[in-house]
Amino acid sequence: MAPTPVPRRPSPLPFAALGLAVALAAPLARAQTPPQAPPGTPQGTPPLALAEMQRLSDGFVQVAEQVLPAVVNIRVEAHAPALAQGALPFPFPVVPRTPRGDDELLRGNGSGIIVRADGVIVTNNHVVEDAERITVRLRDGREFPGRVLGTDPSTDLAVLQVQATGLPTAPWGDSDRARVGEWVLALGAPFGLEATVTHGVLSATGRGNLGANAIEDYLQTDASINPGNSGGALVNLRGEVLGINTMILGRGSGIGFAVPSRIARMVTEQLLAHGRVSRSWIGVGVQDLTADLAATLGVPPGSGALVSEVEPGAPGARAGLAPGDVITLVDGRRVTHSNDVVAAVTAHGPGQRLALSLLRGSVARQVTLDTAARPGDSRRAPRRTAPTPPRPAAQTLGLEVSSLTPARLRQVGAPQAVQVTRVEPESAAERAGLRPGDVILQADQQPVRASGDLQAATQDGRAALLIRRGGRQLFVPLVLQP
Repeated sequence: MAPTPVPRRPSPLPFAALGLAVALAAPLARAQTPPQAPPGTPQGTPPLALAEMQRLSDGFVQVAEQVLPAVVNIRVEAHAPALAQGALPFPFPVVPRTPRGDDELLRGNGSGIIVRADGVIVTNNHVVEDAERITVRLRDGREFPGRVLGTDPSTDLAVLQVQATGLPTAPWGDSDRARVGEWVLALGAPFGLEATVTHGVLSATGRGNLGANAIEDYLQTDASINPGNSGGALVNLRGEVLGINTMILGRGSGIGFAVPSRIARMVTEQLLAHGRVSRSWIGVGVQDLTADLAATLGVPPGSGALVSEVEPGAPGARAGLAPGDVITLVDGRRVTHSNDVVAAVTAHGPGQRLALSLLRGSVARQVTLDTAARPGDSRRAPRRTAPTPPRPAAQTLGLEVSSLTPARLRQVGAPQAVQVTRVEPESAAERAGLRPGDVILQADQQPVRASGDLQAATQDGRAALLIRRGGRQLFVPLVLQP
């Protein structure tokens, strides 16, 4: 604790003046009294510092309350050959799998953010890619089947829609104005834990060359991101979406990446308008100019991005670019890393003119070129991602039960009950999470004596089952597919 400063003695005042000064100072002193520390605060903690911390905490709470209603949990199901399971990306390794012959039913969780009140949702392509069934769960508990409107694998983005209106939305922010070091919150459903909020800072912008996607221009953050966060929102303290959380660099590393809103918003708008994304391309490969490369090529270090490849017939080749050129400026903006070139080019649409400044050896050059459409980096939503008809097994309960002995009934403390002996893959029982060994006590608050009682309870397509599992008793919803 810092030593208490010794107050300086005031100059003497006449009595009348002193009385006036005291009368005027009293209300001012009351107005400027520092806030009192909350009860239980350690002695000596500066009240103003506590007030600032409380304001920051209140800011986090306000952002969470504002944005969480627009954050959704996305559950997906897909079949994959058993031998291919090691290659599966997020979100599939998070959830147990159910064998089915030569392949498996895989279940996974991801996140998404509602950007339009009529049910338009932005998420990651890898969350919904090849999904046979997509279920979107809103913050208020409602669930809807999700339909893929379009995907952009090059940026790992996808746009879904659910049949609902008047939904809460989150506004886009301007990722180009985001500042390294500012507070950010990551919202999503890591490991299926819905409405999770983590905080950190914006660690870096313009991250690329990670080898994950064709177009990489990520925001980096130390806000905790885990499997299931994919497709969720990275927001600033104004509640604006700065990016779509996409991946992490090793679990527990504290290094996560988000697609910046500049890219995510452009992709979303194009997918909604055209079902595909058209972005510019010049057919040039670039890499960072290291100090050793700069010395070898005889150019100043950090002067730009090194051209490593030029595709024949592409705009770059027609403009005369060659391997070994160093791109120093794109449309007047300085280039320091190879990703600066990628970001500048992809920010333009096809057919737009670009001005490049180059160094070829010690000679400076200026070239202009017209961009072309990037070949094959987007696609319309494949037909299989639309909601698919349920399999025959889903039309029935999909479970077998057996009666219990009197001794077993006494053990579970129920006069009547049945025990699950088999759960059929992809059935309503399997989707409800029922397992062999579960004891079903009630269906819609009525005792269950045999499978016929379950059939009767689900005549309206659903039933609330009270089950005993081990030493725990819980309700599970059993819902038949329409």
